[in-house]
Amino acid sequence: MSKENKIQGKAFDVNILRRVLSYVKPYRGKFILSLSMVICLSALSVSRPIIIQITIDKYILTGNVGMLQMMTMLLIGIVLTEAILQLSNIYLTSFLGMSIVKDMRNQVYRHLLKMKNKYFDNTPIGTLVTRSVSDIESLGEVFSEGFIIIFGDILTLCVFLVVMLAINLKLSLLALATVPILIFATAIFKKGVKTSFQAVRNAVSALNTFVQEHITGIKIVQVFNREKTESEEFKKINETHRKANIKGIWFYSVFFPVVEILSSISIGLVIMFIGIIKGVSEGNIIFFVMIVQMFFRPIRMLADRINTLQMGMVASDRVFKVLDTQEIIVDEGNDKPSEIKGEIEFKNVWFAYNEEDWVLKNVSFKVNAGQTFALVGATGSGKTSVINLLGRFYELNKGEIFLDGKNIREYDLGFLRSRIGTVLQDVFLFSDTVKNNITLFDDSIPLEKVKTAANEIGANDFIDQLPESYNFNIRERGNTLSVGQRQMISFLRAYVHNPSILVLDEATSSIDTETEILIQKATEKMTRGRTSVVIAHRLSTIQKANKIIVMEKGTIIEEGNLAELLEKNGHFRKLYELQFVENNV
Repeated sequence: MSKENKIQGKAFDVNILRRVLSYVKPYRGKFILSLSMVICLSALSVSRPIIIQITIDKYILTGNVGMLQMMTMLLIGIVLTEAILQLSNIYLTSFLGMSIVKDMRNQVYRHLLKMKNKYFDNTPIGTLVTRSVSDIESLGEVFSEGFIIIFGDILTLCVFLVVMLAINLKLSLLALATVPILIFATAIFKKGVKTSFQAVRNAVSALNTFVQEHITGIKIVQVFNREKTESEEFKKINETHRKANIKGIWFYSVFFPVVEILSSISIGLVIMFIGIIKGVSEGNIIFFVMIVQMFFRPIRMLADRINTLQMGMVASDRVFKVLDTQEIIVDEGNDKPSEIKGEIEFKNVWFAYNEEDWVLKNVSFKVNAGQTFALVGATGSGKTSVINLLGRFYELNKGEIFLDGKNIREYDLGFLRSRIGTVLQDVFLFSDTVKNNITLFDDSIPLEKVKTAANEIGANDFIDQLPESYNFNIRERGNTLSVGQRQMISFLRAYVHNPSILVLDEATSSIDTETEILIQKATEKMTRGRTSVVIAHRLSTIQKANKIIVMEKGTIIEEGNLAELLEKNGHFRKLYELQFVENNV
C-alpha cells in the first residue's frame, strides 16, 4: 500500500480528530459558546413549523385575529433570533478555525526550523509549502464548516425525528420512506468525493513542487531553451489537477439533485396518502410539508460537511506526519561560556549522509585558536562536510569534535551556531533591505555598527551608491545585485555578528578578479584575531594559512603550511603548480 493510500485510509481516524480538537484548548470558552448556539438553533429550527401548525389549526381556521397577530410576532422573533445566532455562530466557528490554523502553522514552521539539513535534502520544498499553507488551511474548515456544524445538523435531525414521530407516526414513516436510498447515495458520494479530494491534494502538492523548483531555476530553463518543454510538462500536471477537481464537482452535481428528488418524493408520498389517513388536520399537512423540506436540507449538507471534515482529517494527517518527524538536531547542551577562543579538534570522525556511504573516514586534526586553517581537495572530497559537522547541521556517525577542549554537543546549539560565522559560495539573500539582510533582524546590531563594519571591509562604497543605500530592497535572492556585491553583503553579514570562528566556503570561486582582490582584503581584516576555516578552490587565497589540509575521498592525505606542502612534492604541489601554470598561460 502506498503512503498516500495509507493517509486516505485514516481520513476519519478518531485519534487524529482528538489531536485536532486538542488545539481548541486555548479557545475553550468560544468553543463551548459555539456549541451552545448550535443547540439553541436546533431547538429553534423545529419551533417554526410547530408554531405554524398551531396557528393554522387553532387561530386561522377559528378566525382568532388577536392570537394570529401574537403568533406572527412570535414567529418573526424566532426568525430574527435564529438569524442573530447563525451570524454569531458562523463568526465564532470561523474565528476558531482561523485561530487554530494560525497556531498550527506557527508550530509547523517552528518545527521545520529545527529539522536536520538531511530532511530538507530528501523532501521537496514545494511539498513542505503545501503542508504549511494549503493543508493547514483545510483545518480551518474542520471548525467553520465541519465538526461544530455537523454536531448541530445531527442534533437538528434528531429533534426533527422525535417531533415528527410524536405528532403523527404514519405520516412520519411515509416521509422517511426515501431515507434508506438517501443513506446509500450519501455513502457513495462520501467515498467518491474523499477519493477525488485526495487526488486534488496530491495534484496541488505536485503543482507547488514543480512551480517552486522551476521558477527558482528559471535561468537554466531559459539558457537551455527549455521553455516549451517545461510548459508542456506543467500542462500535464495542471491537467491532472483539473481532472481531480472536476471529478469532485461531478459527485456534487449528481448528489444534490438526488437529494432534492428524494425530498420531493417524500413530500409527494405525504400528500398522496393524506386522503387515506383520516384525522389529519390542515396544520399537520402544512407541518409535514415544511418539516420534510427542512429534514432533507441538513441531510444534504451533512454529507458535504462530513466530507469537509474528512478532507480536514486527511490534511491533518499530512501535517501531523511533518510534526511527528523527529529528524531534528538533539539540543541537550546548556553551556554558554562568555568567551570562545576558537580551538577546533576533530578526533576519528566518521560521517555519512546515507547509511555507511562514508563521506569522512577517520578524520583527525587540530586547529589552534586564532589560526587560519584551509581545506583543499577535489569536489566530493569531504571539505564542506567538515564545516557542516562543526556547526552541527548534520550529526557525525562516529568520533568526537571539540571546541576549546569541550565536546560541541555540550554547548547550547543556538549559542554554538551564533559563534560561527559562515560565508558560502552560493550566497542566499532575502527579498528585503540591505540592512535586514546583513543584520537578519537582530535588533542588537544598529545601523551605525553595520556602516562601520562595511567601511572596515570595503563594502560601504557600493552600498552607498544603491538607491536608498542600506534601505534598498534587493528583491528575491538579491537578483538586483551582482555576484560580487551579493558576496560582499554575505561577508558583511558574517562580520557584524562578530563570530569567534569564521568559515569561508569557496567564497571567491565565482567572482571576478577585481572583486576577489577586494574580498581578499576583507578576508584579511575579518580573519585577524579569530580562528578561520577556509575551503579553497583558488589556492592563491590560502597562501597565508597557518595550516592546510589536503583531502581526497573523505580522508586526509597531506597536512602542513604552504611551504611544507610544497616541499613534500606531493598531491598539493601538483594542484598548486597546475593552477598557477593555468593562470600564467
